[in-house]
Amino acid sequence: MKKNAPALLIVEDDEVLLKALHLIFSKGKYTLATTTDGEKALEMAERLKPNLILLDLLLPKMNGFELLKALKARTDLAKIPVIVISNLGDKDSKEKAAALGALAYYVKSDTELSVLKSKVEEILKS
Repeated sequence: MKKNAPALLIVEDDEVLLKALHLIFSKGKYTLATTTDGEKALEMAERLKPNLILLDLLLPKMNGFELLKALKARTDLAKIPVIVISNLGDKDSKEKAAALGALAYYVKSDTELSVLKSKVEEILKS
């Protein structure tokens, strides 16, 4: 754990992408936590109070939409910025995520990891 470093929670069930994201952000100035399912992510968010969450939508146990709704319903977690990273590129999914409080939405196949890293850095600097 990096002392006084912003905490980043990565919620992604694709092991390859999770490892890639971990590698990118572990080189930065962040304290990282990762999980592969929505239920565990909610528990981790409650315990860690991360500064930002990277959230996949298609997750086991609790999907990303359900997790986003649960986070935003809690006063102690509602202000945590959430960036959605998903394979779902349809308009309805994007609108639903935005309505539930997602700050940004990136389609995995259309997004370079460097773009995601820049967005995270931008949010955590403000």
